[in-house]
Amino acid sequence: MNLTLYILTVLIWGSTWIAIKWQLGVIPPPVSIAWRFWIAGLVILLILRVMRRPLMPPRHAWPLLFAQGLALFCLNFLCFYYAERTVPSGLVAVIFSVAPLLNAVNGRIFMSKPLQPTAIAGALLGLVGIACLAFHQLHGPSAQSGDWLGLGMACLGTLCFSTGNLLSSRMQAKGLHPLQSNGWAMLIGAAILTAGSAIAGLPFAPSSDPRYVGALVYLAIPGSVIGFTAYLTLVGRIGPVRAAYCTVLFPFVALAISSVFEGYQWSLLAVIGLALVVLGNLVAFDAPRKIMAYRRGAVSVQ
Repeated sequence: MNLTLYILTVLIWGSTWIAIKWQLGVIPPPVSIAWRFWIAGLVILLILRVMRRPLMPPRHAWPLLFAQGLALFCLNFLCFYYAERTVPSGLVAVIFSVAPLLNAVNGRIFMSKPLQPTAIAGALLGLVGIACLAFHQLHGPSAQSGDWLGLGMACLGTLCFSTGNLLSSRMQAKGLHPLQSNGWAMLIGAAILTAGSAIAGLPFAPSSDPRYVGALVYLAIPGSVIGFTAYLTLVGRIGPVRAAYCTVLFPFVALAISSVFEGYQWSLLAVIGLALVVLGNLVAFDAPRKIMAYRRGAVSVQ
């Protein structure tokens, strides 16, 4: 069961990046994101109703829910949508994969959690890897004038995602169920985007293009509802640290899809950069030591 949840999370969240790319065009990103989270948030609340879980969060949770909705389901996705206008979706996914490293650093800054030496080493490796990938993108054959801005937006979006994770962690510590907090935070993010779109005079009607509609449904149901449910179930079964290993595999799925559908061009520097990002995550999770300890334990049992 755990392996099924793991594979499901990696395949869904590793493939949502190209679906975001397919939504870009005549529909403004804030409108597309709002539709996505109106649908996903309402479906999650329906699931809670079917499960007979409490729908309304306690009064003290609303400030945190508002902050999570703004950071995780509004600013985060705005940054990623605008980043993918100029940067290949697979590269954006690689930058996103350093979110666990940011979680460790932000946990130390804002929540006084101890920062392990492995987290520092992993973060440095990840930053060097992103620098290699950024250099390849900025100076490669597919370089565009807006690449700097796109890469910066992807980094900012990852920072917003990390902030949302910390807020979710605080709410879970206060006893809120993740489905409950995510459902309401999605609706809050959608409401903020809807209000902003109305103020800006953006048309709120979605596109009727079959590819756009398919991408919207995929992002709302598999990408948001099923993906979050599978991941949170995995967290409950094996713990957040081990569950976070799936972020290491996102870039492989995303870059493979990007190579097919976007013509992403590889180079030795890009391969080195991807390897460093993956290695940075593994080091941050202390995977080498845990693997060696597991092997020593297996040998001793024999």
